[in-house]
Amino acid sequence: MLIDMMSGQLIQRVPYENEYKIFMSRMLPEEIEVIKERLNVMIHGTEIQTAGWMPGKDWSDTPFDPIYQKAARKNPDLAARCFGLMVWEVFMERPETWTSGRFEKNGEPIGSRTYFLAK
Repeated sequence: MLIDMMSGQLIQRVPYENEYKIFMSRMLPEEIEVIKERLNVMIHGTEIQTAGWMPGKDWSDTPFDPIYQKAARKNPDLAARCFGLMVWEVFMERPETWTSGRFEKNGEPIGSRTYFLAK
């Protein structure tokens, strides 16, 4: 479950829904399932995650490679966007309550969303 940090409202939709649907249509359901399973493994037992720091830089031979190869058609900026939207959806689907926002590190914008386990 994902709630808005400022309003406390339940978030039930992925942003940029039309673009997200296009990304997802370019991958096989099995590929999407494996990506989501891997994200859930990465999230399980943690209290904080920053989307852009989760996948690592080289997605070759990882469950995330179809995002780059297929969904984003080898465009690294679109791959990052698709990945971030998938992370958003995975947090929405989790049983625990999470919230998220955009933050800075050492005075510089992080560039991706950070998710926090709500207590």
